[in-house]
Amino acid sequence: MNLEPVAYSDGAVALTGWLARPARAVPRGAVVIWPTILNANEPIMARAEMLAEAGFIALVADFYGTPVHDFAHSLELAQALRADVDGYRRRISAGVAALRAIAGDLTLSSIGYCMGGQAVLEAARTGEQLALVASFHGILSTDRPATAQTPIAPRILICHGDADPLVPRAHVTAFWEEMDQAGANWHFHSYAGVRHGFSDPDSDARGMAAIGYDASADRQSWAALTSLLDELYG
Repeated sequence: MNLEPVAYSDGAVALTGWLARPARAVPRGAVVIWPTILNANEPIMARAEMLAEAGFIALVADFYGTPVHDFAHSLELAQALRADVDGYRRRISAGVAALRAIAGDLTLSSIGYCMGGQAVLEAARTGEQLALVASFHGILSTDRPATAQTPIAPRILICHGDADPLVPRAHVTAFWEEMDQAGANWHFHSYAGVRHGFSDPDSDARGMAAIGYDASADRQSWAALTSLLDELYG
């Protein structure tokens, strides 16, 4: 994969993003990609290249600024990051700002996977000026819900596995109500029998009952994203 490292920071924390550029001279727009709890890996890098092929500048953002040794280590890093809502949101805003510095006047959107799905929704809740945020098997809950006093600017796309034990239906209905209260424009796609991690072909090899790859949900969710990007960007 031919992605460029991009150095940026969140205060004193040095971070490294990975940038994919389209072949076309004038990109259609720019997309920040928030990875899973494991941070940037091969499947996420592949999404950046897919977006570049579709004409977008794409930046895989960095949650931690440090290598992730294994899944247990990622849980520790994620717990520490998300313990402080303001700090978590600053880390997300730093990724958006890093791409905005590269993209100039291009219109920005953001997509995310698992924890990254939660991250893009936190970006929307903070009032980031994005055209679209899209969450794939993302966490929908938050410690600071949006309200009528904190309106949400981006269009929202949620692609969710209905058999995801990390996001039970109570979280789904709470999310719908939160988005309605905040006046959000949202699309919610739910796939029957599909578990967490449905877009990652490596999910089945992880030996975890909560996650599993689903080729149909993977294809249909990506088609939903590209359709909305076409609607917004032409």
